[in-house]
Amino acid sequence: MDIQYKNADEAVKVVRSGQRVFVQGSAATPMQLLSALERRASELNKVEIVALTTFGEMCLAKPEYKESFYFNSLFVSSNIRDAVQRGMGSYIPVFLSEIPRLFNQKILPIDVALVHVSPPDAHGYCSLGVSVDISLAAVKNAKYIIAQVNPNMPRTHGDGILHHSEINCCVYVEDPLPEINYSKSAGETESRIGKHCAALIEDGSTLQMGIGSIPDAVMGELYHHKDLGVHTEMFSDGVMHLCKAGVITNKYKKKHRRKVITTFVAGSKMLYEFIHDNPALAFLESDYVNDAYVIGKNPKVVSINGAIEIDLTGQICSDSIGTYQYSGVGGQMDFMRGAAMSEGGKPIIAISSTTSSGKSKILPFLKEGAGVVSTRANVHYVVTEYGVAYLYGKNLEQRAQELVKIAHPDFHEELDEAIFHRFGKKFF
Repeated sequence: MDIQYKNADEAVKVVRSGQRVFVQGSAATPMQLLSALERRASELNKVEIVALTTFGEMCLAKPEYKESFYFNSLFVSSNIRDAVQRGMGSYIPVFLSEIPRLFNQKILPIDVALVHVSPPDAHGYCSLGVSVDISLAAVKNAKYIIAQVNPNMPRTHGDGILHHSEINCCVYVEDPLPEINYSKSAGETESRIGKHCAALIEDGSTLQMGIGSIPDAVMGELYHHKDLGVHTEMFSDGVMHLCKAGVITNKYKKKHRRKVITTFVAGSKMLYEFIHDNPALAFLESDYVNDAYVIGKNPKVVSINGAIEIDLTGQICSDSIGTYQYSGVGGQMDFMRGAAMSEGGKPIIAISSTTSSGKSKILPFLKEGAGVVSTRANVHYVVTEYGVAYLYGKNLEQRAQELVKIAHPDFHEELDEAIFHRFGKKFF
């Protein structure tokens, strides 16, 4: 395949001041292109960077580049939190299912897209690999596409196929993809939460679980289950291990039977090798995968998502600590609604009862400025290491009483007092 490659510095010369640049995220973050863009920082002014979660050091977020780059982020990942807080960026609250619409309807027109793809196959097609999610919509709508072409990028089946002739400029790299191992951070608390969640999952269920120590702990408890399916926005190594063990068969799914459906993955090198050219997996766009009506077509959808804090009525904050923007809305509400619409579905919020500093995550009120990602009307199950609270169909006081039961014992008295102060004595 005759492709004319340029070096990264030549490739990013097309970027001009005032333009909007999309950056592919997750394990597909195009680090060499970003480094080349950093080397042009002194020449550029107010280049807007739009992305989901990016991995690695974000070299463009250094304080000295405040006049050069601005992060108008669709999800505040750890590498840009400080930049956002010091005014070098902001956050666009939006469901993951709706982000492609921002590109397709030119609400966020893209001037340049920086992506990371596999080498072209015999037919000239590259793959967006581990991160299709919103990346394909960005590429479809970008005026100019620059791609890192990397033999270490898995070729994934599904929507993320791009003919090399559609790419304006290619840069050849041989970088290993970043690896993440969440199982190392799992402890006794995560293990107990995993057991409680696993007890709610029936054979034949369709799973949505994110990336993190709690989802990995849940998957570690599922080896005795049968014929589970997966329809999820993202996953890590736990899904791979359950597939290899024959636990995940996707036998009873009604949408994409026999296939694992996802939008992006992040994990180990072994995971990247597992997904490479694997026809049992399909990487599809997030406006489809996260469509609540599509999700709800599958039976027994179990959606497991985390939270930063929850109040006594069931309001879920999972994107901010007060006014400090910690992450983003993501796909939590997409899957909470989808699971609720599924026959036999179970939307679950799984959290440890306390923060790393020992403060309760179950509170009388959310912190001032906290964002409500999932409303109390959407919350069915809440799981901590102390058990399961079922809130659906319960009134505000009943919900509060259920949540106290799964709070850390050190905070029971404080929470009981808050309930009495708010509701007083009631008789039924």
